[in-house]
Amino acid sequence: MSTLDQVRINFSDDSVGLLNFCLGFIMFGVALNLKKANFLNLLNHKKAFFTGISSQFILLPAFTFLLIWIIKPHPGLALGMILVAACPGGNVSNFYSLIGKGNAALSVTLTAFATIIAAFATPFNFQFWGSLLPDTSEMIQNIGLGFWQMFKTVLLILVFPLILGLLVGNQLPKLTKTIEKPTKVISFLILLAFIVVATVDNIDVFKNYIHYVVLLVLAHNLMALSIGYFSSKLVGNNEEDCRTISIETGIQNGGLALVLIFNFFDGNGPMALIAAWWGVWDVFSGYLTASYFAYRSKKRLALG
Repeated sequence: MSTLDQVRINFSDDSVGLLNFCLGFIMFGVALNLKKANFLNLLNHKKAFFTGISSQFILLPAFTFLLIWIIKPHPGLALGMILVAACPGGNVSNFYSLIGKGNAALSVTLTAFATIIAAFATPFNFQFWGSLLPDTSEMIQNIGLGFWQMFKTVLLILVFPLILGLLVGNQLPKLTKTIEKPTKVISFLILLAFIVVATVDNIDVFKNYIHYVVLLVLAHNLMALSIGYFSSKLVGNNEEDCRTISIETGIQNGGLALVLIFNFFDGNGPMALIAAWWGVWDVFSGYLTASYFAYRSKKRLALG
């Protein structure tokens, strides 16, 4: 394990700045899609909304702690899992909810509100659950990371671009219609290019240590998807809402986790490996989950 302790992901200050910009630009694009109807939709889906928020910010961090307590991974990997679980859902969840015949309007609304709530919930959950384990608590104390430091970072990277996107979308509808689709495409291409370049620059690290995280992320992700779906079923939400909450809980914002790791943990290798692989695995996991949900809908229609 000593070699894993010494691993660092190599990112320049310019690369970290670019990643910050990517996340902000993506959130700006998400907010352009938000309409008044999305907020009015809450009146008809209050139970689903609160289930989705609770699943992301209460159940997932708690069950992540339980999973870590049971399997006892390397402390850096454990802290990476806690950080990912503390982050809000990723914006690609909206796309997968649409494919999976979920409630797309609920998905967009949950993404927006979860992003705002994350400014408080992400640093709180990370500090709270990370401090309950001796090894991870020691890592946090050694860094000297405080709640307000992380709060300001999440606010700047996610919340401000979201508010800006809301303002542009509602005050400048003609401009929004023009830039809405290009913004989505450009933000996706920038993020994809960033992932490719970062992977190439750190290819030896990924080749040598990725086996530490593959099964961990798989188990963690399956748990997250299951928590979202079955907690929603338990409280009586309809099938479409259950699918959306499953995807919103299971598709985490690995990009935000990486930003926080590079800003506060000096590119800590084990943590960054967890966050980076979450970001990669989310693409496949989201598609597989959405395809399965779509298949179930198709089968149900065929059976009449």
